[in-house]
Formats: sequence, structure tokens, C-alpha cells
Amino acid sequence: MSSEVEKKWIMTRSALVGELKKEGVIAAPMVAVGVLQYLLQVVSVVMVGHLGDLSLSSVAIATSLTNVIGFSLLSGMAGGLETLCGQAFGAEQYQKLGTYTLTAIISLILICPPLCILWMFMEKFLTLSGQDALISSQAQSYSMWLIPALFASAILKPLTRYFQSQSLILPMLLTSFVILLFHIPSCWIFIYKLELGSHGAAIAFSLSTWLNVILLGFYVRYSTALERTRIAFSKDVFLGIAEFFRFGVPSAVMVCLEWWSFEMLILLSGLLPNPKLETSILSICLTTSSLHYFIPYGVGAAARSWEFRGGSDGCFCCSGACDNRGSHYEHNFLLLSLYSRICFQQH
Repeated sequence: MSSEVEKKWIMTRSALVGELKKEGVIAAPMVAVGVLQYLLQVVSVVMVGHLGDLSLSSVAIATSLTNVIGFSLLSGMAGGLETLCGQAFGAEQYQKLGTYTLTAIISLILICPPLCILWMFMEKFLTLSGQDALISSQAQSYSMWLIPALFASAILKPLTRYFQSQSLILPMLLTSFVILLFHIPSCWIFIYKLELGSHGAAIAFSLSTWLNVILLGFYVRYSTALERTRIAFSKDVFLGIAEFFRFGVPSAVMVCLEWWSFEMLILLSGLLPNPKLETSILSICLTTSSLHYFIPYGVGAAARSWEFRGGSDGCFCCSGACDNRGSHYEHNFLLLSLYSRICFQQH
């Protein structure tokens, strides 16, 4: 009897190790995808930094405020799609993945116009909050050129969750790499060759984001790997908007609170005696340190993918007897994800 129990324990441990290896295959590319996409912003900040303290501080303030009133909200709302798509994929209701994704895209696009209106009054908001008038003016001008990127993100964020829920990380990895290779020279051309200054960085970022959407859209349309989950228009797309908001709003609250805690530091630095210098320095520090975030993010994305996949194949059998131990493996891997997140955020 003891040998049977011991054998069962050894098989459980080996199965856990196997699952960890599988999730590592998902986590590592997800880390790379997050870093590559974030490097678009880093490249823009670095190139604008050579224009002077005023340009760098203006871009830093504009980036922080557009993240607070815009990109963070879209990213958080799209997080609700992880639950919907993950459950649909685990239940083998593949057609619902496309429906949920299109519902999310339409919902996020509807959110964008009110956000754009808020961006149009960015200068007044910054001036009233005590920011330097010249920095506020250039920050609003920069944010206006980011409006196309906002609408592109309303499509890109749901598409990312759509691929992630199916563990299709390689297409996102390849497109993100291609986009970065496109963004670096285009950013340099717009800023220096065409002499558009900081506006050129915003234009290049918007173009790169839209190009990413187009490449992923072509993959969704023509790839045979997505035949079962193809995105198609139907009346269910509009009927599911209320359900999407029911999951998306709580997700947005959690994400926004986390993002805002960092972005508010940059906004508050504009109130210091030398706002151009202080904002520039803090922006560089936070931009660099934020790269560490994508390691626990990739592990967490893999854990979420494992969690919902476990709903369909979390049953392990030994000697003809079904032993439902999938939840134990899920629990252990989620703990590993939490541990990695705590460790990297402390550094």
C-alpha cells in the first residue's frame, strides 16, 4: 500500500514538473512580447531625449497622462476578455472566442472618443494642477498625435488576449519583433530627418501600433490555426457588450490602480522646483525599471492560460482510475507566478 502511495506521489511530482516546462514555453515568449511592445515607448523616449530637457519632460508628462486617462483603461478592460475567452476555450466553445473578441473591440472603440475629449483639455488640466505652462502645452500637442494609437490599442489589446487564451504566442512574438524593427528607423526619420521633433515620435508610435494590428489581423483572417475560433460578425457581438463590461470594469479598476501609482510619480515630479530636469530623470528611471514587470507578467499570463485549459484537461488518470489533480497543479503554478511577481517587483 505504501509503495502504491509513493508511486502516486512520484507521478504527481513528475506531472507537475512537466506542466511547469509547458508553461515555461508560454511564459518566456510572453515576456519577450511584453518587452518588445514596451520598447516602442522606450525608443520614442530615448530619441526625444536628445532634443533637450523640455521635449523629454513634455513627452514624459504626456505619456503618463495618456496612460492614466487612456491606455491603462483599455488594457484593464481587455483583461476581462481573459476570463471570457479562457472559459470558452476550456469548454470547447471555440466560436465564442471570436464573438467575445469582436465584442471587446467594439466596446473599447466606443470608449475612445470620450477619452480623446479629455486629452484635448490636457493643457488646461496640467496648468490647473500647477505644471509648467510650456511643458503643459507641448504635452497636449504630443498627446494629440497619440490619438490614432489609442484607437489601434482598442483593437490590439483584445487581439492579444485572443491569441493568449489559445496559447498562440509565436505570432505575437514575430509581429512584435517586426514592429520594433520598423519603429526604430521610422522614429528616427520622423524626429530628425523630417524635423517633426517630439511629434514625430508620437506619429511613429501610432503607425507602429496600427501596423501591429494589421499584421495580427492578417494572421487572424488567413491562418488555418484559427479556423475554429475565427472572428466573425454576428448579432451576438452586440448582445455580449453588457457581459463584457461586467468582467471588464473590475479588471480595469485593478489595472488602473496599479498603473496610476507609478504614473502619478511622474506627474507629481512636474511640481518640483526644476520640473524639466526632475521629470526627465524620473521618467528615465521608471521607464527602465518597468522592464522588470514583464517577467512576472509573462509568468502570470502562462498561469492564466494553464488555469482555463485545466478546466478541460485537468483530469489525470493512473491505472484506470481517474484522479482529478489538475486543480493541485494549477494551485502550485499560480503560487509560483505570485512568488515571481513579488520578487521582481521588489527589485
